Amino acid sequence: MKLVVAIIKDSDAMDVSDALVEADFRMTRIASTGGFLRRGYVTLLIGVEEQQLDLLFATIQAACRTPDNPSEHKATVFVLPAEDFVQLG
Repeated sequence: MKLVVAIIKDSDAMDVSDALVEADFRMTRIASTGGFLRRGYVTLLIGVEEQQLDLLFATIQAACRTPDNPSEHKATVFVLPAEDFVQLG
């Protein structure tokens, strides 16, 4: 199990969220700011099995718009090990 932390532009958030739900990924969305000009970003927390990582990366990349500035990225993604995943009801 992996915990993926994906930081994307606020302008791409709905497209990425919709694409992830359509691909059957579940996420928690957190509004955040960062960068030199304090632009709006969204941080997505996604729990996935390791074999789903390639599909997750491809889904995020396809849903993000191409940046206007060549020095910008579509998304910044961190993959962390997660020993356990529990949903309390």
